[in-house]
Amino acid sequence: MIKEFQIRVLPQQAFSEESISDFIAKDKGLDQRTIKKVRVLKRSIDARQRTVFVNLTLRVFINEVPQEDEFFVTEYPDVSKAPTAVVVGLGPGGLFAALRLVELGIKPIVLERGKDVHERKKDLSAITREQKVNSESNYCYGEGGAGAYSDGKLYTRSKKRGNVDKILNVFCQHGASTAILSDAHPHIGTDKLPRVIENMRNTILRCGGEVHFQTKMTAFLFQGDRVVGVEAITAMGEGRTFRGPVILAMGHSARDIYQYCYHSSIEMEAKGLAMGVRLEHPSELIDQIQYHNKNGRGKYLPAAEYSFVSQVEDRGVYSFCMCPGGFVIPAATDKQQLVVNGMSPSNRGTKWSNSGMVVEIRPEDVEGDDVLKMMHYQEMLERNCWQQGNMKQTAPSQRMVDFVNRKLSYDLPKSSYAPGLISSPLHFWMPEGIVKRLQQGFKNFGRMSHGFLTNEAVLIATESRTSSPVRILRDRETLQHVRLEGLFPCGEGAGYAGGIVSAGMDGERCAEMCAEYVAKIK
Repeated sequence: MIKEFQIRVLPQQAFSEESISDFIAKDKGLDQRTIKKVRVLKRSIDARQRTVFVNLTLRVFINEVPQEDEFFVTEYPDVSKAPTAVVVGLGPGGLFAALRLVELGIKPIVLERGKDVHERKKDLSAITREQKVNSESNYCYGEGGAGAYSDGKLYTRSKKRGNVDKILNVFCQHGASTAILSDAHPHIGTDKLPRVIENMRNTILRCGGEVHFQTKMTAFLFQGDRVVGVEAITAMGEGRTFRGPVILAMGHSARDIYQYCYHSSIEMEAKGLAMGVRLEHPSELIDQIQYHNKNGRGKYLPAAEYSFVSQVEDRGVYSFCMCPGGFVIPAATDKQQLVVNGMSPSNRGTKWSNSGMVVEIRPEDVEGDDVLKMMHYQEMLERNCWQQGNMKQTAPSQRMVDFVNRKLSYDLPKSSYAPGLISSPLHFWMPEGIVKRLQQGFKNFGRMSHGFLTNEAVLIATESRTSSPVRILRDRETLQHVRLEGLFPCGEGAGYAGGIVSAGMDGERCAEMCAEYVAKIK
C-alpha cells in the first residue's frame, strides 16, 4: 500500500527519514514495522513565526518496497552518424541543449572557449593567489559556465513545472542528490556540481557527440541569410570550421561575441539589467534574524536564506543570488576589471552569508542609443572598481551602516573574499543612481528585518554580471534569429534566461526547434 500525507512538523521531527517515519507512525496510527520507505516529495521551511516548522509532502510505502527510481531516467541514443548541430558554450544552456539534441537524434558539436572543470580550477586559484585573471578560463568561462562555480542554486520563477522537473531529473540522473526534487529552493553546491557537469559531458561523448575545449567561436558561416556553421580558433592558434545550425549559448559575459554580432549587423537590442554590490553578513547573525532565535539555526535547520525587494524612485532594489553559509568570489573575465559573485558549498557551512544587492537599470537610464551601451556601462563600473582596488582583485568595501550614512569605514570586518578587501567610499565613486537607491533600500530592509542593517555587514564592490546587457533578437515561435535561419540565440547570454534552471529550460527549447529545422532542411 502507498499513501501520501501532508504534515507540518518541528525541525527535529523532519531531520531524517527515521524521525519522519517515527512521527508518521505515531500521528497516523501505523505500525512502524510496516513502513518500508518514506519518500519526501516536497519540503519547505516556514520561519514566519517564532516557532519554525517544516512542511512536508510524503509518499509512504506500507508493507511494500518502492520499485521505481526516485527520478525519471532519460534515454540517450547513439548519434555518432546523425545530422549535426553546433552548440556554442558549455554552460547550463549549452549543456541541456546538447543533451536534448542527443535525445532527439541530432549529433551536437559543442565548442567551449574555456577549459574542463578540473583544469579550470587551477586558473580560479591563480586569481586569488596571484591576482591574475585568465581571460579564457575563469569563473565565467569554462565547462559549466558561470553556473559551475556560482553556487548551483536551482530555483526559478518559471511556471512551466514540467520543464523544471525535467531539468532536475537530468541533474539527478548525472549524480545530483535527489533532495533537489523535493526542496523548495534546491541547491547542489559548488563542491558537487562540477562532477555532475562532467558526467553530463561524458553522456554527450558516450552517445557520439563532440566537445571541444579551448575552442573559441570567432565568426558564423553564412549562405545568404542562413547560418550554416561557425569558424573557431583553438588555444594553439589553429583555425577550425564546424558545420551545422548553431545554438548560440555563450553566457552573459561573452562581450567579444556581442561586439562581433554588433559589427556584423546581427539584430540585437539593449536590455535592462541590475547592478550593485555583494553584501556579506556573519551567517550566525542571518540565522538569528531569520529564525527569530538568539541561538541561530541550532542542530536541525540549514543556514538561513533571505529575499528582499523594494521600490525606490521607480526602480527595483533587491537581493540577488543569496548564498547562505557561502563565500564571495572574484568573477572578472579580463584585465582591468573587478567583479564579484557569491557561491555556497553543499553543506552551506562557512561563517558568512552573502547576496547580491542590486538596483534595476533600464536602457533609458544610460545615455546614448548604441545597442551595446549597457555593456559599456558595466565595463565602466568594473574598471572604476578595479582602479579603486589598487588595480588588483582587492575589492573596494565599506561597512553597511557607514555606506548608508556616507561615512568612510576605518576598518573592515573579516570576510570570505580571499583576495582581500580595501576600505573605500563606495558612496562617493559609484553611480549616484545606484548609491541613493541602495541606501534607501537598505533602510527599508532594516525595517522589514530588525538587525539586518548593521555595521557587522560589509558591502563588496561590484556586482555587475546579473544578466546579459543585450538581447539577441529571435522569433517567438521558432526561436531562430529574426533574420538569420539556422541561428538559435539561447539562454542567459542571448538575454532569454536568468539562472541555471531557466537557462537549461531554454537550451532544451532551442534544441527542439533546432531539431525541427534540421528535419526540414534534410
